[in-house]
Amino acid sequence: MLATVRAPRRLEGEVRVPGDKSISHRALILNAVADGVARVRGLSPGADVLSTAGCLRALGVEVDGEVVAGRGLRGLREPSGPLDCGNSGTTMRLLAGLLAAAPFPVTLVGDASLSRRPMDRVVEPLRTMGARAATGPLRVGGEVRLRGIDYVLPVASAQVKSALLLAGLFASGRTRLRQPAPTRDHTERMLAAMGAPVEVDGLTVSIRGPVGRLDPLDVAVPGDLSAAAFWLVAAGLHPSACVRVPAVGVNPTRAALLEVLTRIGVRVHRRDGRTQGGEPVADLEVGTARAARAFTVSGAEVAALIDELPVLAVAATVLPGSTRITGAGELRVKESDRIRAMAVGLAAMGAEVQELPDGWEIRGPRRLHGARVDSFGDHRVAMALAIAGLLAEGTTEIEGAECVAISYPGFWEALESLARPFRPPHGLETAEGGSGGSRSASETA
Repeated sequence: MLATVRAPRRLEGEVRVPGDKSISHRALILNAVADGVARVRGLSPGADVLSTAGCLRALGVEVDGEVVAGRGLRGLREPSGPLDCGNSGTTMRLLAGLLAAAPFPVTLVGDASLSRRPMDRVVEPLRTMGARAATGPLRVGGEVRLRGIDYVLPVASAQVKSALLLAGLFASGRTRLRQPAPTRDHTERMLAAMGAPVEVDGLTVSIRGPVGRLDPLDVAVPGDLSAAAFWLVAAGLHPSACVRVPAVGVNPTRAALLEVLTRIGVRVHRRDGRTQGGEPVADLEVGTARAARAFTVSGAEVAALIDELPVLAVAATVLPGSTRITGAGELRVKESDRIRAMAVGLAAMGAEVQELPDGWEIRGPRRLHGARVDSFGDHRVAMALAIAGLLAEGTTEIEGAECVAISYPGFWEALESLARPFRPPHGLETAEGGSGGSRSASETA
C-alpha cells in the first residue's frame, strides 16, 4: 500500500493511542499462567499482540477478548505444531523464557523479518540455566530442571531480562540479572503485583524460584508512549500545532522521550497524573516549540529510547545545529535495519544525514521536501517518515504503508484526524468509513 502525506497548515486535535504494546504482551503471558481469570482492558490491537494471543491459545489458554483464563504455571499444554510469533520479537523471546522448563519441546517461528533477528542472546543464558534451547528455528523445553543463575546482560534488553525472569519462575534458587543500563520494568512490576518474589536493587533484578503460583491480575493497559511519540514530535515541530494525547503511560523507564523533547525545547504538559493498573499515566499536551535546538543522545539513555529514535531522527532534520544519536546499534537488528532505512528515507527528503555504525549525525535545519520513500516493511520507519511528510514541502509517498498495523492499526486515521490534506493508503478504510482522499488546506483552518 502507498500512503500519501502533505503538510497541513495546522495540526490540531485529540488523538487516543493504542494500548501499550509492551504491557499488553506481559499482561496476556503472565495471566495465562496465573491461577484464575483476569480481565485485561485496553489491549493493543496491533498484530504483534495478536500473535501473542494466538500462541497462548495454541498452548491451551482461553483468551476471549479482554478475558484470560489462566492455566497455572504448570498447566500449559503441548501445541499441535510450531508457535507462530509473526513479526513479534517480544512474543518469541518472552515465550522462550516461559517455556524453557516445559515438559514438552516447543518450536517458535516467525516471519522472514523475525527469523533474521538475533535469538542467541536468549538461548545462551537459558542453556546456562539448564534448558534445552537451540536456534534455527528457536526451540526450547522438554523435561528439564532449571537452576537459578547470576547473569550480566551484555546488552540492555527488556525482552531478554523478561525472558530470564519468566524462566526464573521455574528455576531452583535465585536468578539474578545485572543490567548495563535501565530498561522498561513492566515485567518486574507485574510479577510483583501477582505475588512473585521479585527484588529490584538499582540495575539488578532477581527472582527466587520455583514459584508455586501467580495470582491473576486485572490490568487496565495505558496508552503507548512509543505511539504517542509520533504526535508529540509532529506537534512540537510543526509551525502551527496543538495536540492532546490522553491516558498515556509515563512509566519512568519509558519516559526518556519526554526528557529529550524538553532538551529540544518542546514543552510537553502532563495533566491529571494518576496510576492505572500499577503504571503511572497522564494526559499529554504539546504545541509548537518556539526555540527548538539540536540534541545529543548516547550511552545509557539509548536503551530507554530505542523505539522512539526513528522519529527523533526526523526531529533532528529541522532543528538548528548538529544532532548526534549514537550507541543505538540495536536498531540494526529490528524489523529492518532502522539506521539505514531512516538515513535513506530522510536523505531522499533533503536531509543532511550521515549514517554512523550505531546511529546518525544529522545537521539542520533543512527544509524537507516530499519524496517517494520506502518503509522497508518496518512499522516505526513508516510512521516516522509520515511525520517527516507532515513537516515537508510538497507530497511524500510512503511505500509499504500497511506495515503500521504491526503496532498501530489506526495510525493513518489518527493522522487524518489531526492533519488535512492527507490521503491514507489505497483501500484503507478511514475513521468515517470511506476510502479517504486528499483534502484542501482550506479545510484545516
